[in-house]
Amino acid sequence: MEQLPIFVKLAGRRVILIGDGEAAAAKARLIRAAGGEIVDDANDAALAFIALEDEAEAAAHAAACRARGLLVNVVDKPALSDFLMGAIIDRSPVLVAVSTGGASASLARALRTRLEALLPASLGPLARAMLAARAAVAARHPTPADRRRLWERALAQGGRLDPLAAHGDPAAAVAASIAGNSTAPPMVQTIRITSPDPGELTLNQLNALARCDALLVQGAVPAAIIDRARRDALRLDALPDSLPPGLTLVLAWGA
Repeated sequence: MEQLPIFVKLAGRRVILIGDGEAAAAKARLIRAAGGEIVDDANDAALAFIALEDEAEAAAHAAACRARGLLVNVVDKPALSDFLMGAIIDRSPVLVAVSTGGASASLARALRTRLEALLPASLGPLARAMLAARAAVAARHPTPADRRRLWERALAQGGRLDPLAAHGDPAAAVAASIAGNSTAPPMVQTIRITSPDPGELTLNQLNALARCDALLVQGAVPAAIIDRARRDALRLDALPDSLPPGLTLVLAWGA
């Protein structure tokens, strides 16, 4: 991962925008859509955008802003930028941003177009319904693991809250999901890894890696494979006599 993807809250904050023309206008629309206030100069600015064609002039402004401690984006000049702007899919409060690390804006836009067609308009209302139900979920499913398993089941492909399916009444669907069961008996699944290429993992194996509650690695399993596992899964050195609730996944290297 060459850049850290983050989403910045700009509501009520000042953002420096230097430049004019179509590129500057496009950045201005994004800043205002996120609630930011555009200024030419401010000591309390959060970020700086520079939309200038002349590379020397853009570099000079970038250096001046950077000297003040600001993170700078220079439009269409990734080498001069501290952060990059991805191609955005807006299903607020759900946002998806695609970045190619500055390799190709056209590739990022092509990916956004394909992904845009997959995400229904009901995705935003579904997210808001889930947010509104947080207290009800915590009351019925008291542990973080219970809540994670509840949402995983509901949000799985074909599940009651499948995010890629259209939902006519997201609030009702969320309420029905909360009424379900979040308990999970202990179980063990072993995946034998014979290739260092994570692209050779099956969909079922990727799904198990993404939802495992605990992970045990046996042998020289490549880091690229281990990285596909749920990041907050419990890491084990050996199988305990008493298994934790949910799925314990064993990654074993070799046939």
